Amino acid sequence: MNSELKRSFLERTLYNLKSGWQSIAGASYDASAASNRPDLPEGDQKRIHQQMLNCLEGKGGEVSARSRAAALGHVYLALDIIGKERFLKLLAKEFNVDHDSVNLALESLRSFKAVVGRDKLEQSLRNTLVAPRVKLLTQFNALPEGVKFLVDMRADLLSLIKKNHELKGLDNDLKDLLKSWFDVGFLELKQIKWDQSPAALLEKLIAYEAVHAIESWDDLKNRLDSDRRCFAYFHPRMPNEPLIFVEVALVNGIAGSVQALLDASAPVVDPNHADTAIFYSISNAQKGLAGISFGNFLIKGVVAELAKEFKNLKVFSTLSPIPGFRSWLNKVISQGQLNFLKPSERKALNIAMGRKWGTKGGLKATLVNNDWCTNENLSNALQKPLQRLAAQYLTTIKTNDGRVSDQVAHFHLSNGAIMERLNWMGDTSEKGIKQSAGLMINYLYNLDRIEDNHEAYSGSRQVKTSSSINNILKG
Repeated sequence: MNSELKRSFLERTLYNLKSGWQSIAGASYDASAASNRPDLPEGDQKRIHQQMLNCLEGKGGEVSARSRAAALGHVYLALDIIGKERFLKLLAKEFNVDHDSVNLALESLRSFKAVVGRDKLEQSLRNTLVAPRVKLLTQFNALPEGVKFLVDMRADLLSLIKKNHELKGLDNDLKDLLKSWFDVGFLELKQIKWDQSPAALLEKLIAYEAVHAIESWDDLKNRLDSDRRCFAYFHPRMPNEPLIFVEVALVNGIAGSVQALLDASAPVVDPNHADTAIFYSISNAQKGLAGISFGNFLIKGVVAELAKEFKNLKVFSTLSPIPGFRSWLNKVISQGQLNFLKPSERKALNIAMGRKWGTKGGLKATLVNNDWCTNENLSNALQKPLQRLAAQYLTTIKTNDGRVSDQVAHFHLSNGAIMERLNWMGDTSEKGIKQSAGLMINYLYNLDRIEDNHEAYSGSRQVKTSSSINNILKG
């Protein structure tokens, strides 16, 4: 249901946007030309280049400017991925910073010795460093759904940039614009409710859920029940589009299984008697806002809202995936690093498998499918080594700048959480087994220690772990 629903509402959104901008563009948009040649062949590129120039010339009043921007945007919406790539390359190449003008402005500033008048030269240099395409991009902001259009354009850019380095400058410009518009001070934190939120918004939750797929409307209703909460950030120019949202379960005690947490047949907990808030899913809804972080403010804001509503809540914890664990483990095995199994663990696996465990490839071959999960003896024999390896991956495998390699771990440690507890068979879904051998982790947010933990990780990359995690690491 998730993929079908997402495709359905995206198609409707695109149709509504095209229809709205068509009325603004009027006769200045050649609908048949763009629709019949969505790959933007060379002949059409010359026409589009002229349209871009017309947008920058700014002739006429505000109505004319909106019409030109709408016409240009309407062309982009009609293009396929090849056409969009050519459109973006045109924008990146032909409307870049004028490097000769920058050099002249720099030389003028270097040679100017007086104090009076220097500010004008500095402002001139700043102006030359702004690419003309920034003005063009900003014009879309004035259109209905224009901000959403630019967010989606950046999503297209990010999908193309790996093979088109020349788009990097355009992406930097667009990202800077979006960062200024999506400052957390402009955002509004709202609770999403089953019986009060618009159906179109609920539909988007299903489509945008990125951690644990929402399988049906009943599944969504269960996630919005009285002992559940869902909060999202919204931007005033995108009031019907969640930017990022978090799903929370109000329970007693720290949860260790996402299947148990999402079991629709489980009894509903009285939220007023719950002592623990479990953040079990955080989803970024807009791909075009990648690299623009406000997730840390989301968690802190939701903690404040929950603490205000439920006085009995004492514990705030996540139940999080470990998305990079299996890929790291497979890489380690493939590279022949074979000393990660202790003699006692190897012996237990020999017994469980009824044969000699072997050396290279033994663990990788065993984990290649999900059969081991249903073999109780083998699963029990794998628990200890896999938990220890997962703890090692989370705490010691780091990037060049010293942060932990696992993106989810980095996110929560940056926010001031500690690694609290590893959960064996915490996610028994196909996705959970594939990405983390079923393991999940609780990141604990101790309200009295959040700032200290944040400083320790951000400043010196200290990874705060509980005694439970430390014991696993010691083996």
